[in-house]
Amino acid sequence: MNTKQTQAGDKKHSANSQSLGKAAIELHRKLRGKIELHSKVLIESPEDISILYTPGVAEVCLRIAADKEKAYEYTSKWNNVAIVTDGTRTLGLGNIGAEAAIPVMEGKALLYKQFGNVDAFPICLRTTNADEIISAVKNISPVFGGINIEDIETPKALEIVERLSDELDIPVFHDDQHGTAVVTLAALLNAMRLTKRKPEDTSVVVAGAGSAGYGIVKILKAIGIKQIVVTDSQGVLSKYRPAETMNRFKLELVEIASQNAGKTEKLDDAIKGKDVFIGVSGVKNLLTPQMVRSMNKDCIVFPLTNPDPEIHPRIAAEAGARIIATGSYKFENRANNALVFPFLMRAILDKKIKKIGQTILVDVAYALADLVPKDKLSTFNIIPNVTDPRIQAAVNRAVHPHSR
Repeated sequence: MNTKQTQAGDKKHSANSQSLGKAAIELHRKLRGKIELHSKVLIESPEDISILYTPGVAEVCLRIAADKEKAYEYTSKWNNVAIVTDGTRTLGLGNIGAEAAIPVMEGKALLYKQFGNVDAFPICLRTTNADEIISAVKNISPVFGGINIEDIETPKALEIVERLSDELDIPVFHDDQHGTAVVTLAALLNAMRLTKRKPEDTSVVVAGAGSAGYGIVKILKAIGIKQIVVTDSQGVLSKYRPAETMNRFKLELVEIASQNAGKTEKLDDAIKGKDVFIGVSGVKNLLTPQMVRSMNKDCIVFPLTNPDPEIHPRIAAEAGARIIATGSYKFENRANNALVFPFLMRAILDKKIKKIGQTILVDVAYALADLVPKDKLSTFNIIPNVTDPRIQAAVNRAVHPHSR
């Protein structure tokens, strides 16, 4: 592709983005919020009030006071999820604050309701302190059956999820860490099937060592992929790098990945001869055509950063990538978290699962991948569409054994 063609493609992409942005502004102004609360019953008489509110409700309160688990039976706790953020990593926009994060959290709540029939509520906190966030979540937890941590900067987000998972008696889901890992693995399983690769023989470079990269590396290791290299803005992760460029989660990735742990090479060196590129770096155009050409034949390229991927799918294809998936709904092979969180949380709430373990995530990824029949697999069809009516049943079956 020559420079003029690339520039023309960039201009078209920019125009499309501006059009989407304008439409979004207009719709949000019209709606004044994408979600609202509805009552399940209609009050038509004083007797209704006495049953639904006071004095009748006192008996319900006493039942729950005697046994807190009754809250799942008598209240909406069983179906309530808190979407918690501090606005420090909203989409690819960075630290834009709690108020500016509300539209994204409302959108997530909308998807929760439409696809999982889960009642999710945006909880946008005016604090960026990890201890204060943890305290706030623990204090509001009685009314919720699950917690969804969302768009909080790393490594703070990983610390928050780790502590809340240990200290709460309800499941804590992290969309960047858990949802991205599941949908990435689901797409990769079918990409490997198409290119006739086995996990133990597949080499992967993951660009991005934040929450998404952390979750992806762990799930890849869980299915037997051993050749994993992880990079961040400083290059390949290594225990020999200056301490200020590493944290305990990056050090954990070094131990998990193990490949090239002593080297300090950059992405353009690390990607040479690899089978798979997975991008969760947050950096537009990080991956160049030259890097793709340096990968193995029939390489798999997943530039998942939103709203702008590490490389445009068309450019990746022209550089030799066999299968490409992004996290955007603007392109084919949509490896987006929306395929995971509504359905997984629905199953987790129904099965009353308290902890989200690695085996659950792996099983759900295989279930999603298997929804694409072998005879239907193709370069542009490696993952089901979010509107596929079979998804919930498949996820339920995958989660069910873990409820025992």
